[in-house]
This record gives sequence, structure tokens and C-alpha cells, in this order.
Amino acid sequence: MVHFVIITHGEFGAYLLEAAEEIVGRQADGIRAVSISPRWAVDEVRSRIAEAIDKENSPEGLIVAIDIPGGTPANVVLPIVKNMPHVRVISGVNLYMLVSAFGRRSREGIEEVFQKMMADGQKSIRDIKAMISTSCR
Repeated sequence: MVHFVIITHGEFGAYLLEAAEEIVGRQADGIRAVSISPRWAVDEVRSRIAEAIDKENSPEGLIVAIDIPGGTPANVVLPIVKNMPHVRVISGVNLYMLVSAFGRRSREGIEEVFQKMMADGQKSIRDIKAMISTSCR
């Protein structure tokens, strides 16, 4: 089963995880949210992220989902996982991505789950008003 670590500024990741579980059901194990606080020193952030990655590391693969590229989560995660070929890192985490991934994580491999997360994350960004007006014509 593919495992996940969700790392975001503030409690955003924890709330995304909670919302995704409300939609697809409780994920018993293999998922952890790490909330980054601006009050922590970089060493504290690194320690919390490294601990989460260590605990969720899985031979079936680990996907680390972060909020924004270039932010503290990305900058801390990349050196930790750079020599871990079964770990993938994806930015722009959103609810649609997690719902899609959680529904597949037990029956598909890491590459399939990762690619579907990428596609669904991009697919979820839409101008809904324009989409609805186009479909009503």
C-alpha cells in the first residue's frame, strides 16, 4: 500500500486529510500530516519531517505531498528524500488529489497513484462559472 506524508504551512494539511477521510473513509494507517509553524526553528521542522518520513516509509512507496514549491516544506523534504528512489514529492496538494489517491493507494502502485494525483490536481483547477455556462448552451 502506498503511504503518504502531507506537509503544509499551518494546519492546512491536517484539515485536508480530515476532509478527504470524510469523503472516502478513514485511512487506518500509512498517512501522516505534518503542520509547519513559523515559530519553529528550521532544525525543529527538519526533525518533525524526518520523523514522519521515517515512520511512513514503505517498500511499496511513499508520496510526500506539500503545499507550495519552494516553501519550507519543499526545501526541507528534498534533501531528506533525495536518495530514496521509492519516494515521490508532489506540490500543490489539494482535496481532489487526496481523495483520488486514497481511493487507489491499496490497489495501484506508487507511479500510478502519483500520476493520477498529478492529473487530478490539475484537473480540479477550473473556472466553474465558465464551465457551467458552456455546458448549458
